[in-house]
Amino acid sequence: METVPAALARAAHEYGRNAALVDPHVRRWSFAELHDEVVTVARALIAAGIEPGDRVAVWAPNSAKWMLSALGILYAGATLVPVNTRYTAVEAADVIGRSGARGLIVTGPFLGTDRLAALRDIGAEPPPFVLPLPDWDAFRERSGRVPRATAEKRATEVRPDDVSDILYTSGTTGRSKGAMSAHRQSLAVARAWAEIGGLDLRDRYLIVNPFFHSFGLKAGILACLVSGATVIPQAVFDVSRALDLVQAERITVLPGPPTLYTGLLDHPARSGRDLRSLRLAVSGAATVPPVLVDRIRDELGFATVLTAYGLTEAVVATMCRPGDDTRTVAYTSGRAAAGFEVRIAGEDGEILLRGPNVMLGYLDDPAATAEAVDPDGWLHTGDVGTLDAAGNLTITDRLKDMYVSGGFNVYPAEVERALAALPGVAEAAVVGVPDERLGEVGKAYVVARPGHRLTADQVLGHCRERLAGFKVPRSVAFPPGLPHNASGKVLKYRLRENR
Repeated sequence: METVPAALARAAHEYGRNAALVDPHVRRWSFAELHDEVVTVARALIAAGIEPGDRVAVWAPNSAKWMLSALGILYAGATLVPVNTRYTAVEAADVIGRSGARGLIVTGPFLGTDRLAALRDIGAEPPPFVLPLPDWDAFRERSGRVPRATAEKRATEVRPDDVSDILYTSGTTGRSKGAMSAHRQSLAVARAWAEIGGLDLRDRYLIVNPFFHSFGLKAGILACLVSGATVIPQAVFDVSRALDLVQAERITVLPGPPTLYTGLLDHPARSGRDLRSLRLAVSGAATVPPVLVDRIRDELGFATVLTAYGLTEAVVATMCRPGDDTRTVAYTSGRAAAGFEVRIAGEDGEILLRGPNVMLGYLDDPAATAEAVDPDGWLHTGDVGTLDAAGNLTITDRLKDMYVSGGFNVYPAEVERALAALPGVAEAAVVGVPDERLGEVGKAYVVARPGHRLTADQVLGHCRERLAGFKVPRSVAFPPGLPHNASGKVLKYRLRENR
């Protein structure tokens, strides 16, 4: 049975006393104990009135309780609806309302915001069942009203094609859409990711990627569940705290956006930490320059560095493989994975994906679903790319990010790759800005590494040596940082708003 409840029961049987979940300074759960605790959560949810097929939203940062809540929701036969912790109350209320959630599990005050109070302040109608996580112990006590056999029956009645989760897109170019995945799909992409990365019960996985995102949920929690690896969640990425956890918990797996690795590399406390346990780094969502790949290997000690490509609607579409050289890892996102076919279509070179793990569709939005997935089953990603002879995919850009300068198409990702090779650059983004003569020209936003000072002349001169004239930005800004979404992608619409 390809369902999450069945996978959890199998993990409890196969991995038993091996560590499944670690909440440092609080508690550690073996796989057998994790199974028991999830059954308790499922019983409490059933006691609260959650029925099979109901949707339950979780609006909270990474934590043991998030993981227990999510698995408990699925064990009770309900559907998980993760909510972005960066959302305002208005945005969260929109997603919770449109999802038709019958329940909401919400954090207490976090990063200076009481999210439940914020929902009440805007007059949002709460679901019938609301659990503030500070009330966790009282919630667990409800489980005594429901026999374990009832929860186990619910779990066995879940089917592989039932909707396991509804993940909302980032909404950076419009209203977010709820991408639905079946249990079999969520597990298949998790298993593919885990197999390529070589995860097993010896691994200890520090999950910094948000659980509300597919990287944290499916390439994180579920990947560990199917491989026997241990989950160690981190609520907010703090470099010093991450370094402490790597040393104290003997972390072996640490994926994240490129900025995570530059943060670790440039932190003054790094040299005083024992990082020898690290073995697997996986990145994506942004340009990864070759020099950074080499530094991750040589200075942080990762034996394997991989890049991957996916999106909410497909999760793990391509991935590099252990043994790939630096150039392949830096300039491509690897080869097809998880049963996907990859095709480049049309004059624009849009990336199309087809396979058993393409989303079931967007919740309550057949028009958007039909626009995204054509009658032949190809998912139109909106990304532009190329395939080399070995099948490695290079992401050129987003269709919407391309701009036209003097009649020539300019793909910002190509310019950003050139900028990434300039010593002293931590991160860079390029957007098109209006120009009376050429229509649009490029503006580069460049973040310098600590201890480095860059000038516009240096940046533009570097580009002129490597790019055709129409691709060279006409201006440069040096902000202290760039705005990102939860998966590490730069929010270019914010740069355009402030241009």
